[in-house]
Amino acid sequence: MNRIAAFFIALTASFLVWGSALAQDKVVYHIDNAEAQATKGLRNIRNHLDVAPDTKIVVVTHADGVDFLMEGAKDRKNPNIDYASLVSALKSRGVRFEVCEITLRNRNLKKDQFIMDAEFTPSGVARIGQLQQREKFAYIKP
Repeated sequence: MNRIAAFFIALTASFLVWGSALAQDKVVYHIDNAEAQATKGLRNIRNHLDVAPDTKIVVVTHADGVDFLMEGAKDRKNPNIDYASLVSALKSRGVRFEVCEITLRNRNLKKDQFIMDAEFTPSGVARIGQLQQREKFAYIKP
């Protein structure tokens, strides 16, 4: 009986070590004010991936945060910063960019006003809650 118990303890410990080695960091970046957060947030995400390239990152936007994902959007303080190219580069590294559809309705915006790299979610705040609670994403608000 002791050999069997020892075997199962060793087996369980092996699975725990193996499982934690395969664990992937998951982070949701929350942007609700593009003017104040977009450039800083995109820089943070790039730096994040530079040191932890396997991190799964989802950017959820709502309210004024959706503005940097619109066609032709540029940083107001530095018009040389073209958001579409920055977003595209991060998208190629696996980052998802989600826009709140409630914001679209409230601001009378259309999906075709957004860059091709943008995806849509029914509610930005509900999505953030789901990612944190159900999928165990860490939360960052740049």
